[in-house]
Amino acid sequence: MPQHTRQHLDGARAQDAGAPEGATRHLISVRDLSDDELRALVARGAEFAAGAREETLAGAIVGIYFRRTSTRTRTAFTSGALRLGARTVTFGPGDLQLNTGETSEDTGRVLAGMLDLLVARTSDATEEMRTWAAAGPMSVVNAMSAEEHPTQALTDLTTLHRHFGQVDGLRVLYVGEGNNSAAALALALSRFPGTTLDLRTPTGYGLPADVAATAVAQADTHGATVRERHDMADLPEGVHAIYTTRWQTTGTTKPTADWREVFAPFQVTRELWRSSPDAVFLHDLPAHRGEEVTAEVLDGPASIAFTQATHKLHSAMAVLEWCRAGAR
Repeated sequence: MPQHTRQHLDGARAQDAGAPEGATRHLISVRDLSDDELRALVARGAEFAAGAREETLAGAIVGIYFRRTSTRTRTAFTSGALRLGARTVTFGPGDLQLNTGETSEDTGRVLAGMLDLLVARTSDATEEMRTWAAAGPMSVVNAMSAEEHPTQALTDLTTLHRHFGQVDGLRVLYVGEGNNSAAALALALSRFPGTTLDLRTPTGYGLPADVAATAVAQADTHGATVRERHDMADLPEGVHAIYTTRWQTTGTTKPTADWREVFAPFQVTRELWRSSPDAVFLHDLPAHRGEEVTAEVLDGPASIAFTQATHKLHSAMAVLEWCRAGAR
């Protein structure tokens, strides 16, 4: 591992600002990370993408618990843990005694006595993960909750870093629902100087108010810009990346029956490249061609969505390694 990255990882702050060095590290929200930690994780993900290989998790036991469907995130964390030398224990949605009435507190105490790390996807509120994180020395990683998808944001920034050589100064146009992926992106990108994030979201489907307020405040502090509108007029010119996610987020439903009509103007088509001809296309996948994006865009020359998916492995490895480093 390059010395500068090792210094960032080894010296990075734990979840609580006052936690002593060696305290257990969790990644439940992007907000849990300091600026240095965020940058270090993106840089380390890029190093893994470039071919870095160390068994920094040798001897660790990683639990993989997904109550919702997953292709990329579950495979990334499982294969990433194995590549780093760890062993994995996999739990399906019906495997734990939570289904028979055991409390989350008791489940967390049991798992914390047997696992070093727990990677979990619930699609529910993050409070359950914080309960598990409080149970003991086991690190907890949010692999997607209803509010936020923090490891997706790290994947997105790693992808941008690999493609452009940096994140600072990049301009991103996000089109679609202000969902958990959009929330994580806003909370992360707004902390890189000179960046601009323009979000175009349907009325009633924007970023949660607290996320938007935090992202704007962070942008003001870091010399970045976050803007959100609910129409597709006057799009920004010369953006580096155009990003969308599928309209029907995993584990969610829309509150109105006519939501497809509301979302229709926000489909990503080749027309968006008129004002940004050199932009790359990002998508967190899975994609529904003909809904949030046309096949022409997803499968076209501007798309790096499947490279982005591969970088989920590299970001997962960076997160697992960072969590484990806190135990040393």
